[in-house]
Amino acid sequence: MNVRVADVSSRFSDRILRFQRRVDFRVARTADEKEAVYRLRYEAYIHNGLIEPRDDQRLYDSHYDDALNTFITTTFIDGELASTTRVSVGRDVNAVFPAYTVYPDLIAPLLRDGRVVVESARTAARFDLAGHFPELPYATMRPAYLAAEHFDADYAAATARADHVAFFRRVFCMTPWCEPREYPNFTAKVACLVADTRLVQDQIEMRYPFLRSSAAEREALFGPAPNPPRVRARPLRPIEPERVDVL
Repeated sequence: MNVRVADVSSRFSDRILRFQRRVDFRVARTADEKEAVYRLRYEAYIHNGLIEPRDDQRLYDSHYDDALNTFITTTFIDGELASTTRVSVGRDVNAVFPAYTVYPDLIAPLLRDGRVVVESARTAARFDLAGHFPELPYATMRPAYLAAEHFDADYAAATARADHVAFFRRVFCMTPWCEPREYPNFTAKVACLVADTRLVQDQIEMRYPFLRSSAAEREALFGPAPNPPRVRARPLRPIEPERVDVL
């Protein structure tokens, strides 16, 4: 990285750190909080032409949104709901896990091998605020990043349409594990991106220090950390599906 690029990256990180003073992260738990998320999702996806219109004007996935291993995270700016992403924690092949449904050839081997995978999906932001705050995508995804550490995940996964792949590669060091595929009730094809959390954590936080967190902050969002720590029956070994380049 040359000096000019490093300076730009540093200034941007400082800007997001200042922006986060206006930001509050929460998990939607009440019926009213969740309804606000379902409406926000719908408005964002309709605005971007990603779903067909619905009479109820809400985007609610009962199978995933109501699962016990799901956390509907929200980002507030100055007390106003701005964005959301849904975090799912997969521990075995019985997990209610969106990526497991669409990409079983990629995700099932991880879960069968005893890995913990944290996935972010159903990411949405208010389009008026997204245009005003370029920092919002970074803030929106921060709870998913925190979840990977909180739940001692081996892998972090994200589903993203092709024009968002570069963001996940750059910020979270994720690699596409497949070409974009058809996604249920979605007008765009979606790729599955995965990162080895322990391998990339230091690199990510060195470049984007605003992603660092304390145990207290993570527990405030997701509850007590798993205790006792997970015991692995055997050393982790790399699982390397064929990687692809998605521009």
